[in-house]
Amino acid sequence: MKNNYQPYFDLAELIAKYLRNELTDKEKKDLEQWLGMDARNRELFTKLTDEAVISQQLEIFSASEKDRAWQRIAADTGFKKAEANQARKRSLYQYAAAVFILLAAGATVNHYFFKKEDKKPLAHHQTDLMPGGNKATLTLADGSKIVLDDAKHGKIATQQNVDIDKTQNGQVVYQVENKAEQASQPVAINAVAMNTVTTPRGGQYEVVLPDGTRAWLNAASSLTFPTEFTGNVRRVELAGEAYFEVAKNAAKPFFVKTAGQTVEVLGTHFNINSYADEKAVRTTLLEGSVKVTEDAGNSIVKLQPGQQAVKTAGGLSIIRNADIDEAMAWKNGKFLFRNTELRTIMRQLSRWYDVDVEYRGVVTERHYLGRISRNVPVSQVFQILRTSGLNFIIDGRKIIVKS
Repeated sequence: MKNNYQPYFDLAELIAKYLRNELTDKEKKDLEQWLGMDARNRELFTKLTDEAVISQQLEIFSASEKDRAWQRIAADTGFKKAEANQARKRSLYQYAAAVFILLAAGATVNHYFFKKEDKKPLAHHQTDLMPGGNKATLTLADGSKIVLDDAKHGKIATQQNVDIDKTQNGQVVYQVENKAEQASQPVAINAVAMNTVTTPRGGQYEVVLPDGTRAWLNAASSLTFPTEFTGNVRRVELAGEAYFEVAKNAAKPFFVKTAGQTVEVLGTHFNINSYADEKAVRTTLLEGSVKVTEDAGNSIVKLQPGQQAVKTAGGLSIIRNADIDEAMAWKNGKFLFRNTELRTIMRQLSRWYDVDVEYRGVVTERHYLGRISRNVPVSQVFQILRTSGLNFIIDGRKIIVKS
């Protein structure tokens, strides 16, 4: 059964007409009456008529998805509206932005405008959840740990002939001392110390490996690597998600071991998503070429830029026209949803906002379109998700999803 969102659309239409200077005398009185009811109504009106705020809301719709996003709002709410002609397209999107804000502010709007006879205060005020940031722990070969977000800039440790520094912008950089001397006296492979950088839920971090390879770790991830790449190969192990820009060295290929597969490269840019709670391991290539091999050795695929290898229980497959923007959204500071399942989105929110997720009642699977910054409180992400009629409750470090 459709939810009754018609009052929100009615109010949004009044505001859209105000912005176009098309209000009738009766509509002006209706708007003035609503503004006079409560200071929060006036605050909301100021927000809805601020061009900068509207532009921010329109960021939710990517350029190619505005029409589909609007159609989804209409389908989920049962709202029927004659399609606007091309000349009024901007008004339609401005109208959609107003609807988004109104739906997000639904409790206040409903209480102070559509149920005038009910003067009881709101039942509760939810606290918000702030986004994650640069947080990680470095585990040295002897098991000692360094909390990187607390460490001061400069040298933070030394492992064998390697200095470990934290830069001004928060990177961890491994620098091999006396490279010329070390080249004439190579260290045995089994003597090289292994380090691990681990990000918690709500954390991300950038590491520059001893060979100059750069790795960006997403939340709830870990990267294990030697303090010096000796021998004829470079090997690291990843759990979770990371984006790599591998330093070129044709004589020494770079291997990334993840769940159920190994990725081999010479020098390239690629992303690996290998979270244990996801249905597949996804390797997305941006530049160069990589070879992905199943651990069982039954399947090997070679990727070209713009392709993605998908490892499931059923084996390896290739998506030849991968959605690079979606794969790289986290690295670019965005959430990007393109027909994305609700539970997939909630796993992303759980990792980035460091929360647990609980589903109550019958919550059927839904798919979403939208784009929004990762550097916002979680309540702003809910603006996208609430358009399908779901309710999201913040209870400490838990998000409760209810139908």
